Amino acid sequence: MKFFTILCLAFLLAVVAVPPPYGADALTVSPVRVEVEGDPGGIVQGELLLLNEQEETRTFYSSFSNFEASGDTGTPNFIEGTDGLASWIQTSSQVTLKAGEDKKIPYAIKIPASAEPGGHFAAIFWSSSPPKQQGGGQVAVGGRMGVLILLSVTGELKEGGGLLDLKASNGGKLFNSLPIILAYRFSNDGSDRVKPVGEVKIKNIFGFTSAVLDANKSEGNVLPGSIRKFTTPWHSKGQRIADLIKKEEAELMTKISAEGEQNKSFFETAGAQWSNFAFGLYNAELNLTYGPDNKTAKASFLFFVIPWQILSIIVVILGIIGFLALVGLKKYNRWIIKKAQAGKFQ
Repeated sequence: MKFFTILCLAFLLAVVAVPPPYGADALTVSPVRVEVEGDPGGIVQGELLLLNEQEETRTFYSSFSNFEASGDTGTPNFIEGTDGLASWIQTSSQVTLKAGEDKKIPYAIKIPASAEPGGHFAAIFWSSSPPKQQGGGQVAVGGRMGVLILLSVTGELKEGGGLLDLKASNGGKLFNSLPIILAYRFSNDGSDRVKPVGEVKIKNIFGFTSAVLDANKSEGNVLPGSIRKFTTPWHSKGQRIADLIKKEEAELMTKISAEGEQNKSFFETAGAQWSNFAFGLYNAELNLTYGPDNKTAKASFLFFVIPWQILSIIVVILGIIGFLALVGLKKYNRWIIKKAQAGKFQ
């Protein structure tokens, strides 16, 4: 039941957070994200797949928005406007689909010859309501879903930034159970997006590897002029949950799964500790590769896991066993003494 509740919460939050491949209008738009490269003055072409999941014929209308990074979560902040990448994209203004019909919709990105080298970011949205022109040249639409377009314009690129830190997402170093959500922040001071890739190795006090985690399971990008926080859980159950969903939702799911673990009772936590036992001092070693030149970055984080719930139960059980053994030993000794005394007087 808890897994089902967590999965439902993740679905709802994902719908609000990013433009998903599904929506309230029962329209599927895929792929969720497109990463392309083009030259100034060139044209980049591609296709989107639209699927009408409703039981009636519907018409869907396109619109475009630029976006930028919002905070350190990687959530895009959409900006309505008439310039930038949003104004370079061309596609059908409207598409009519019968019930259950899917159709490939071509699009083209006409890059101006004067386009600055580096990253340009926009989204192609589809809505069941036609865009309405508002004051200031902005376009308003109802519920919408679409695809993120991440374009890299070739040329001389500025590079900068790097790995800032590695720690637990809650800032602590002492934990009583898994999952432990590790988090690192990466800054990008360059002119194009950066996608760090690598792994986190969890080693115990003896130097043996306890787990190897994907450092960027969501395949997230760090946009220019922003700092992004990446999270990865050390917990087999959390890993399975993350594997059940699309990569774009993995970070969100690991956070929610961790919150679900924190709400467990004493014995539920003890059971989880028994299933995913961890005890002692651990070292998380982060190794990243990023950028066109495959630069590397490393960081480490020491933390303790003291599963006191399961340890306290074990201590109580051992205490009871020890007490019963002591009582049994005393009874046995008295029995031996009685047997010896009985034999002496015979």
